[in-house]
Amino acid sequence: MTKHQIEMTQYLAAFIEEIVQAGVKEAVISPGSRSTPLAMLMAEHPTLKIYIDIDERSAGFFALGLAKASLRPVVLLCTSGTAAANYMPAVVEANLSNIPLVVLTSDRPHELRGVGAPQAIDQIHLYGHHVKEFVEMALPEASAELLNYAKWQGARAVDIALKAPRGPVHLNFPLRQPLMPLLEPSPFSGEQKRHHVHIYSTNETVSSELLAEMLTLCHGKKGLIVMGDLQVAPALAAQIVQLSHQLGFPVLADPLSQLRSFGQNEYQVIDQYDSLFRFASVKEQVRAEVIIRMGAMPVSKFLSQYLETLVDARHIIIDPGSMWRDPIKAATDMVHCDETVFVEGLLASVDQAQRDSEWYDQWQRLNRLSKTCMNQYLAAIETLDEGKVVAQLQQHLPNEAALYVGNSMPIRDIDTFFIQTNKQVRIVANRGANGIDGNISTALGMSVTQQPMYALMGDVTFYHDMNGLLMARTHQLNLTLIVINNNGGGIFSFLPQSESPRHFEQLFGTPTDISIEKAANLYDATYHAVQDWEDFQDTLDRAEHHKGLNIIEVKTNRYENVVTHRSVWDNIKAVIDHELL
Repeated sequence: MTKHQIEMTQYLAAFIEEIVQAGVKEAVISPGSRSTPLAMLMAEHPTLKIYIDIDERSAGFFALGLAKASLRPVVLLCTSGTAAANYMPAVVEANLSNIPLVVLTSDRPHELRGVGAPQAIDQIHLYGHHVKEFVEMALPEASAELLNYAKWQGARAVDIALKAPRGPVHLNFPLRQPLMPLLEPSPFSGEQKRHHVHIYSTNETVSSELLAEMLTLCHGKKGLIVMGDLQVAPALAAQIVQLSHQLGFPVLADPLSQLRSFGQNEYQVIDQYDSLFRFASVKEQVRAEVIIRMGAMPVSKFLSQYLETLVDARHIIIDPGSMWRDPIKAATDMVHCDETVFVEGLLASVDQAQRDSEWYDQWQRLNRLSKTCMNQYLAAIETLDEGKVVAQLQQHLPNEAALYVGNSMPIRDIDTFFIQTNKQVRIVANRGANGIDGNISTALGMSVTQQPMYALMGDVTFYHDMNGLLMARTHQLNLTLIVINNNGGGIFSFLPQSESPRHFEQLFGTPTDISIEKAANLYDATYHAVQDWEDFQDTLDRAEHHKGLNIIEVKTNRYENVVTHRSVWDNIKAVIDHELL
């Protein structure tokens, strides 16, 4: 061993030990040469669990899923060059959806940059503004000062990733050859005693004066609580619906808010707003005066359009840290505070006697009418239909299951057809950038810590991340994946371009004609093509008791799907218009 290898080992081991002490438990590693010392030392660490993923794009989303499910920071490591560039989509999603990742890229040393050396690209600020912090690490040395520096940077990286708003940090490690670290004796044997940085996080609070002011704004008003993507615990979800009842402010609950599926339904949340806000008659009847919004902007375009019309309303947005999640620019009051502190503070002081009961009851009545109409229509559908897939899947999902939802049509169908349930079901999606890349890998990453785990996505989304299926076989992961195969981009059939048939199939329909079954066989998955609704339920029952990767294909027709959806909404409109006469 050379002096360089000994010093490199000590330096990198100090960094790795510190990120573990700061809370990192998993690392996802994409194999490569320049990252050899970091990879080998991570594998050597006695408590760090490593996952190897040879496709960097899939690896990035697998780490994202791990962090999303565990709410802990996850390390992502790759070699130099375009390998690091392939992490970009997952880094973007982590940044926009507030997922803590610690991205480590290995690099050529400075003397090999910009001189035509192989596998060398400019990695300085590679991810631009998509990371919370970038650090170009010093070249390894074993002086006391540099060992403390490595340790300090490790603790700081984890701290920044976890601080609200959470997100990814990027550290770039220039490394010289030889790249083999010293593993005998193990640098983590405990012989070297190091002091560690202890990190303490506290919640943002809100003053009693501000809470009193918020209650004054709300009392006696026609108000709504709008809940977007927010991974709340069941206890907080219960408090939010209790606050809703006390204030007389109905909760418009996006499926990703967890308020449709937190295990209780004593108080009803509004889960039909996506259908209701399609009708001008409803929007005119239910003009709110106060909006309290928490979490990301909800999925529903019709809800956003409704909120935009409320130009005279007070829009109170609760956003921790420095976030300003207000794409419609409607905020009149921005409260940077932990959501739990805000809700508990209001609950402690709210005066139920000042609630507008008629407003609250009107919302409940409209919601029940819409839900009853939708359920009756779905019950009559005999052919395989995408909306009914959601309804049937919801009935089957076991208590405490998690459901990952792909983008495009599946998340919108979940918004429309997944109604409030008394089961605890955690519903998640990559709604930061709303991309279809990496969805399989994200679901598989979640499956490491979240069981039972289900995923629902379309065929194009499935195709986009087929490489991600390898992780299920490599690491013996358990996931039931339902693929709705309408042979193309079904969401475009709902958009204006579908009314111009010239070039539509070529540019937007994009049929792939891929065989889901052959893809499943390639990765040793258990596959089944659903024939009818009874078969769908039987297949879900079998998958629930089968370990490993289960892929269930449901073939639908894009054009029939549009007709069915619009028929559901037409029926709801007729019932609601009659009610409002």
